[in-house]
Amino acid sequence: MTVPGRRSSTFTRLLRHGFTDPSAAAQLLELPDMASVRSDPVLLDALGATADPDLALRSLVRLAEAHEPDERRRFLDNLITAKPLRDRLLGVLGASEALGDHLARHPRDWHALATYESADLHPGVADFERGLADATDPVSLRVSYRRCLLAIAARDVCGTTDVAEAAAELADLATATLRAALGIARTAAPDDAAACRLAVIAMGKCGGHELNYVSDVDVIFVAEPTGGTEEAKALQAATRLASHLMRICSETTVEGTIWPVDANLRPEGRNGPLVRTLSSHVAYYQRWAKTWEFQALLKARPVAGDLALGEAYTEAVAPLVWQAAERENFVADVQKMRRRVVDNIPVAEIERELKLGPGGLRDVEFAVQLLQLVHGRSDATLHSGTTLEALQALAAGGYVGRADAAQLDEAYRFLRAMEHRIQLHKLRRTHLVPEQEADLRRLARSLGLRTDPVTTLNREWKRHASVVRRLHEKIFYRPLLDAVAQLTPGETRLSPKAAGQRLEALGYADPAAAMRHLEALASGVSRKAAIQRTLLPVLLGWFADSADPDAGLLGFRKVSDALGKTPWYLRLLRDEGAAAENLARVLSAGRLAPDLLLRAPEAVAILGDPEGLRPRGRDHLEQEILAAVGRADTAEAAVAAARGVRRRELFRTAAADIIGSYGTEENPAEADAGALVDQVGDAITELTAATVAGALRAAVRDKWGDTLPTRFAVIGMGRFGGHELGYGSDADVLFVHQPRDGVDEQEAARAANAVVSEMRRLLQLPTADPPLLIDADLRPEGKSGPLVRTLASYGAYYRRWSLVWESQALLRARPMAGDTELAEAFIELVEPLRHPCEGLDDEAVREIRRLKARMESERLPRGADPTLHTKLGRGGLSDVEWTVQLLQMRHGWEVPGLRTTRTREALRAARAAGLVSEDDARTLDEAWVLATRVRNGVMLVRGRAGDTFPSDVRELAAVGRYLGYGPGHVGDMLDDYRRVTRRARAVMEAAFYDA
Repeated sequence: MTVPGRRSSTFTRLLRHGFTDPSAAAQLLELPDMASVRSDPVLLDALGATADPDLALRSLVRLAEAHEPDERRRFLDNLITAKPLRDRLLGVLGASEALGDHLARHPRDWHALATYESADLHPGVADFERGLADATDPVSLRVSYRRCLLAIAARDVCGTTDVAEAAAELADLATATLRAALGIARTAAPDDAAACRLAVIAMGKCGGHELNYVSDVDVIFVAEPTGGTEEAKALQAATRLASHLMRICSETTVEGTIWPVDANLRPEGRNGPLVRTLSSHVAYYQRWAKTWEFQALLKARPVAGDLALGEAYTEAVAPLVWQAAERENFVADVQKMRRRVVDNIPVAEIERELKLGPGGLRDVEFAVQLLQLVHGRSDATLHSGTTLEALQALAAGGYVGRADAAQLDEAYRFLRAMEHRIQLHKLRRTHLVPEQEADLRRLARSLGLRTDPVTTLNREWKRHASVVRRLHEKIFYRPLLDAVAQLTPGETRLSPKAAGQRLEALGYADPAAAMRHLEALASGVSRKAAIQRTLLPVLLGWFADSADPDAGLLGFRKVSDALGKTPWYLRLLRDEGAAAENLARVLSAGRLAPDLLLRAPEAVAILGDPEGLRPRGRDHLEQEILAAVGRADTAEAAVAAARGVRRRELFRTAAADIIGSYGTEENPAEADAGALVDQVGDAITELTAATVAGALRAAVRDKWGDTLPTRFAVIGMGRFGGHELGYGSDADVLFVHQPRDGVDEQEAARAANAVVSEMRRLLQLPTADPPLLIDADLRPEGKSGPLVRTLASYGAYYRRWSLVWESQALLRARPMAGDTELAEAFIELVEPLRHPCEGLDDEAVREIRRLKARMESERLPRGADPTLHTKLGRGGLSDVEWTVQLLQMRHGWEVPGLRTTRTREALRAARAAGLVSEDDARTLDEAWVLATRVRNGVMLVRGRAGDTFPSDVRELAAVGRYLGYGPGHVGDMLDDYRRVTRRARAVMEAAFYDA
């Protein structure tokens, strides 16, 4: 009798043996069918050793109940007396609910686990063929298949085979199953069988001899006619046989399914014929195949049907596989393939993905296959379809460091073991790590993790995934450094030829120059070289991810040459996680940012400061520039200091723009392109205004000390006034002055003109810093008029002579530097012109439309593609801005929100006021943002301004990367640009010409 308040000894014993529901387990053991074994300590010990004792016991009871009494007694006696049987059977029952279900339906199949001879330990295809020999239809094939699977699972969970051997056995069983299925199909259609020779080529994990418990079995079918059969009829017969084979394996019966047979790796995929002749296959691969198809053929292996034809197929395609790295588009394809395919994984699942997630199985497999394609053309030892064998061969040949290969091998085996155990539980195809505590506990115990199993499993999984993540890129580049640094005695190194092949495959256009840079950076025993050897494998990967890896590496060498002896620089790259990646992105994205950086390399510190990429505000910039001007002895020195600040801030802006556009491993790319455009426009406008203020202060102080004889102000116009400056924009301005009390007007005018001339001269002096061009052509009378006028002179001109285009230009007028009161007085003066009371009359509207039409016909450069010119082309900046400005001049008097100098802000106000529909406003905004981004991208990439896409292929690809298009998608970028601007033009014509 159990003492009240105390648990029974059975309950405690079961708990101690790992049962999570001892009460239910005790009830099962009390069943009459278990009477002969319930108190046997051997049974409890064996159950306690399984992955899930509760599941093992439940399945054992179901299996016992499925036997007749005499057979049950013999079964249970064998279970207690035969340790090998006990360990194997209970091991399977504790790990696989699905195989427990199979045994409950076919209780005599436990005999498959009773034998324990040496031949049973490592069966091959012939052994599995014998195991399937009795199968004559899909149902009996499934039963025989599961019986063979029982034995594989038993060896696996008991540790008799390791994960690679279990995967090989699963592939051999799949081979035997395909042969049996083809035999059934041939028996059902003897005429078809006689009409053709049909070979089944295994691909993917089956072809690589590394299959999962539950996986699609990828195949390709090859056929040839027999005797005098016509080719077309032979192919029809072969197609019927192949289709029947696929159904035999894939269809669901009363015994479930085996696995899907997937033939989508064939030429043309689902759109291509299921079966082709050998010559048809070869012709396709020679002419049409893509790089990924040759990557898939690495694992091609004949497994069923006419094996001589299968061998002829692999012999025919093998040379094509090993020539793939010499194909013209190989680099672009590799760059595309190297980007992880995680887009289709739900966000909630990505962290549980064993196969496709970061640090997953696919990372290892892809890295190994890519290195095989690059180096296998000159080294036949790499021609293995099995991942771990190929990894071992890569290490032996010096293509991967031995230590890195050993770590990857260990991580891959652990992750594959997790995948096997997860799939084995219910024999379902999944690569997701479970979330439930009970599932995680069973998974951990099946892997031998018995102490705090769930915590230990998560720790080990994350550790191995982290190793894969770290080494995934490193193994491409580490051997390149070993090849030039030659620091590790006894390590097999890449030959110069192999190193060049690898760099070429990773996108480096000049492998010889890249090797010279690596040698300069990584050779020697200095602390600098040691730190750079640690950094370079990762940096090389980031460079290779860009459109111009060569430029990135060259830039890094130049920066390191300039700063390499500076302790803070190496410490910054080593210790500040984001700094190295930010630097790699900036150096490889184009010419502008590296040029700005190399003129003052110490600006690299910006990249390591969490706040470093945030643009500085106008007040901060003006304070710094005016302080620098005040410290200088001459006007030239003063403006040189101001331009130095401008250069640094341009670099900050460009770096933030590039990093926001590309994204980093920690932070994805900015999804809102408009936010990036606004950030650049605001930052460069504020910087230009502060620089102009500094130049004004320097010009005045040099001749007049603190006070100019006339009050003086600079009015921003165009993109400057609209806060929409780009990297290559001039500063459009108007200059206004007002003589101080008692000062002669002519003296004041001479002083104002002298200041303007001196400002322009100082800002354009040839120095290492980029010049700032001041453009005053929007002034009254244009180039024929005086550079600077008094407020009264402006008033008189605008009252008498002003044209409608000048009123339109004044929509952007905004104070930027100098006397604040005078600037505000100017804005007050021009307000009635730019936002006329009651809006524009019909004649003014017609004049604006005539001007726009004339500009379209006359100003587009000769030979320019009107569909791709960002400023004057169809649906470009001019179309959007003139549409918005017409709305401002017609309705600004009654809609306060339209009284702004910013295009996007005015467009939002027009939409809010119902002057344009929401869809039309979105269309115009999208086109304006895209055109502005293209202009910014062209300047970042080429280092000089341009209104059209670059003609150089690499520069065009770099603009594409800046805009978010991956390798090989330049055509999509141009198509998208034309589509967006075409729609904007349609809106513009309706709103500007027809309204």
